Amino acid sequence: MGSPGMYSKSQHPDAQRRSTSLQGAWAEQRALGLLQQQGWQLVVRNWRCRWGEIDVLVEKPGRLLLVEVKGRRRCGPDGWGVGAVHRRKRNRLEQAWRCWLADHPQWQGCSLQVVVALVPLAPALQPVRWISLTAGFG
Repeated sequence: MGSPGMYSKSQHPDAQRRSTSLQGAWAEQRALGLLQQQGWQLVVRNWRCRWGEIDVLVEKPGRLLLVEVKGRRRCGPDGWGVGAVHRRKRNRLEQAWRCWLADHPQWQGCSLQVVVALVPLAPALQPVRWISLTAGFG
């Protein structure tokens, strides 16, 4: 047993953050890959401002799709991540969207759809679930 304050490599907070970050990146890539198979083109990924982050933004002519990605290893109390997209998170996402749009006014004429991609992480083999958040957004 180690000294107080000592962590094994798998328990160290930095290792946990890196693992979570890698899982999030994997989940985003899985969602993006599925969208690209449907003809969507990447506009921006992991764009940040002081109010929040846009995980994935893709486009088709005249249309934008804003995607909040939630990756989970197993279905827990938040239902694969849907519970993590509460009103406060939606507000931050909307503020980040407005900030991005102010910096990129050429996209203002496009219609916007907002979805959450619930991405099961390995070893789960379930498909990605897509939930619309467009109602009440904007």
